[in-house]
Amino acid sequence: MSRSRTNSATAGELLVELRRADPVPLHQQLTGGIRDRIRQGLLRADTVMPSTRALAADLGLSRGVVVEAYQQLVAEGYLVSRSGGYTQVAPAAVRAAEPSPPPVEITVPRIDFRYSRPDVSQFPRAAWLRSVRKVLAEMPHLSLAYLDGRGADELRIALADYLNRVRGTSGRPENLLVSNGFAQGSRLLLQVLAQLGRRRLAVEDPSDNELRDVATAAGLETVGVPVLESGIDVAALEKSGADVVLVTAAHQFPTGAVASAGTRAALVAWATERDALIIEDDYDAEYRYDREPIGAIQGLAPEHVVYAGTASKTLAPGLRLGWLILPRHLVEPMAAAKFADDRGSPVLDQLTFADFVARGEFDRHLRRMRPRYRALRDTLVDRLAERLPELEPVGISAGLHVLTWLPPDLSEDAVAAAARERGLGVYGLRPYWVGAPRAEGLVFGYGGLTEKAVVEGVDLLAETVASLRR
Repeated sequence: MSRSRTNSATAGELLVELRRADPVPLHQQLTGGIRDRIRQGLLRADTVMPSTRALAADLGLSRGVVVEAYQQLVAEGYLVSRSGGYTQVAPAAVRAAEPSPPPVEITVPRIDFRYSRPDVSQFPRAAWLRSVRKVLAEMPHLSLAYLDGRGADELRIALADYLNRVRGTSGRPENLLVSNGFAQGSRLLLQVLAQLGRRRLAVEDPSDNELRDVATAAGLETVGVPVLESGIDVAALEKSGADVVLVTAAHQFPTGAVASAGTRAALVAWATERDALIIEDDYDAEYRYDREPIGAIQGLAPEHVVYAGTASKTLAPGLRLGWLILPRHLVEPMAAAKFADDRGSPVLDQLTFADFVARGEFDRHLRRMRPRYRALRDTLVDRLAERLPELEPVGISAGLHVLTWLPPDLSEDAVAAAARERGLGVYGLRPYWVGAPRAEGLVFGYGGLTEKAVVEGVDLLAETVASLRR
């Protein structure tokens, strides 16, 4: 019985464009052109393809070029050879045409006080490039092979020297682990702690909300502990039943409080007596504007504290560079977890950062950025005092954010919604509470703004508040 070929493509219907001056071989161009037309649904399932002779004659090619293209597409599953000497489009290769979803409209505020945005326009490109060139010229070939799960030796040495000098840590290179930002480091740490039998993680209330979901996924229960003006409430921590606590002692996020000497001593005593663990997130300690930063808790109890740092606030979040100083008993399981997760962070970035730190470029960059961020913070605080004195900032003069409480007649949601209508992005405190919100406030991130934008943003907020009160 003869087979009907009404569903067939002629050579002229394929409309495959060949660029004869292109360095890509003609058989590859033909293969790609036919493959694309099948993917786009322009060649339906079971369509009979032109014979190799006909297509070669139509396109001005040798028959061997067409034969090679057809063979490649058969091997990939886009075409199928049938008995009788003809070739068809494979049904499994044709995707049903789906209507394109309507475009999603994302309105970006003209002035955005979103937190966690440093001024990446000030990234020290020239200094970084010098380090890149030096690393590429001098690094041993073996540095490009798989590394120890802890990271490159050069970076761990440079970071240990820097952190011990600047942050008062008691870190040794062999106890440091390099991660892809705090996000990966904290995720791996919580997974390892759960595997080692830890069960309950205490977090400051309020605090950054992202890590709570990570803890839950790792199998840890999360409990909130109130934050006082002197830092986390250690008396409440002792009653929480937690065996791990995460603190931002040097500059609490988001309240801006600093853990007092008494709080720090009580934390260490709690961890030592209960064989518990403190995770110290030192996310922005380099930015202090009216005082010297307090040293890291890790220096007081290295075997009971995991110290976590990152270049996200100091250099750029896109670098994805973070680090942990670990107690000895966590070094091997964390190194194994890191190696299993991604085989190690990019070595060129690690070696470049190591050279950047060792040559003092990191210190120079921070000295340059501190007055810039302080001016932004001062501008924000002064303008709020002038236009919205009821929004009084709390916390120390530090970091890249300011928290203000809202008066009783204003709600976070109403202010944020009305501000967005004016092209202004402001953000409430509600996501950071662990339990029910105990107060309402606004968290202002200013790192990525200019002084002019800060002034204009506060003025727009003042108009927003006035309109709500009317």
